[in-house]
Amino acid sequence: MQAFITLPGIGGSGDAHWQSHWERADERFKRFEPASWDKPDISNWIDAVDTALLAAKTSPVLVAHSLSCLLVAHWAQRAKRSVTGAFLVAVPDPAGPTFPAEAASFRDAPAAPLPFPALIVASTNDPYGTSAYSRSRAEAWRAGLVEVGALGHINGSSGVGDWPHGRQLLDAFCAGLRVSIGLQNWL
Repeated sequence: MQAFITLPGIGGSGDAHWQSHWERADERFKRFEPASWDKPDISNWIDAVDTALLAAKTSPVLVAHSLSCLLVAHWAQRAKRSVTGAFLVAVPDPAGPTFPAEAASFRDAPAAPLPFPALIVASTNDPYGTSAYSRSRAEAWRAGLVEVGALGHINGSSGVGDWPHGRQLLDAFCAGLRVSIGLQNWL
């Protein structure tokens, strides 16, 4: 059975956020725990991902939102453990005018291809990252890209609730991972 590690962005994805809904509805979702949600430090957040991976019984899929999408790119460059894949929602542009100053340590996200399958899910009117930026990250990271229309930052304020369409996208991504892994084992 697939395990998931949820990686919220700055502020920690409150009760109205789809990540929190998914965690309440499915015990396979476990949240990573950095020292501070409001004063993010890249080194601490990378260590928190490693700690969450140590606790996982199977290779998980990372389910990242916003700032944690950049975290995944940073973590992948130093990773000591593997993951099955990464589902990256609302990648923010660190050079954009709305990028939070308190997240400065996340700015220089690596552009190298991710060493695992990934899917970026983007909104066409995200105030933290343009569609063009999402496309450039998808190309650099060799990730798939799905644009889901005008959903803002795809967070608790976007009115998506438990975001059933997002959960369908995650389920489809995971089904593709199982097929890919099965083919690799068969070959």
